[in-house]
Amino acid sequence: MSHFTQIKTRIRNLDSLEKALVDLQIAAERGNVSVRGYRGETRPAQLVIRQDNGHDVGFVWNGQEYEIVTDVQFWQQPWTVERFLGKVSQRYALHTVLAESVPQGFNLVTQENREDGTMRLVLQRWSA
Repeated sequence: MSHFTQIKTRIRNLDSLEKALVDLQIAAERGNVSVRGYRGETRPAQLVIRQDNGHDVGFVWNGQEYEIVTDVQFWQQPWTVERFLGKVSQRYALHTVLAESVPQGFNLVTQENREDGTMRLVLQRWSA
């Protein structure tokens, strides 16, 4: 019986996900990597956060989006699973917006991180 839990996300871009994790100062391995779990069980993943206890957090492509695969009993991140997903999702959204808007001629003018945890971006595009 598997101890892995799969958590749905709306994450579809691995580059933006990786940048989000860098922003949060979370080291991750990218490529054909394995998520380590209970009693040596593993799962293939595209991105893995190694944990000191030998039970990793992985991001696995399900054909539509990346799911988090982990054994929540051995969760060893600085935030709860829900808070982690919220922080990663926010930073992921930032990098996705920037990746999509820059090729369309937009430039980031200001980025404001508010006390309530929300973020405000101002983008600008000049046209002739």
